[in-house]
Amino acid sequence: MTAKLTRGYKALLDEANAEIETLGVEQAIALHAKGDADTVFVDIRDIRELKREGRIPGAVHAPRGMLEFWVDPESPYFKPVFGEAKRFVFFCAAGWRSALATKAVQDMGLTPVAHVEGGFGAWKTAGGPVDAPEASAGASADASPKTAQDGR
Repeated sequence: MTAKLTRGYKALLDEANAEIETLGVEQAIALHAKGDADTVFVDIRDIRELKREGRIPGAVHAPRGMLEFWVDPESPYFKPVFGEAKRFVFFCAAGWRSALATKAVQDMGLTPVAHVEGGFGAWKTAGGPVDAPEASAGASADASPKTAQDGR
């Protein structure tokens, strides 16, 4: 028997996008280029994606699966960067996970927050700066031939 969902991922994305700030990729690249010390770019992709695709220079890595725990000062996993009076700009591979993540942390009370439309894939396509992926001797056991669009 198949589970009967009452709201699928598309509805969740629509709801999130209606309530959060979304930065176009060109807008995000320009913001990053300013080097504003009051803005923190937060990469929520899996570590394997970072190793495979590269990173936005200076971005903080906060895996999506740990984000709520890292943001909450009452959590034993709290990361002090999220306690600073900064603007947090979240991104993932294609903008789906970051939209949901931005909504989640906004609901927790973290402000100001935004996410990058199209994510890291759009960032690379638009020519945004990227730190090269880590060099590896052959394919690693945890890497797969997936593209940045997989997992959104």
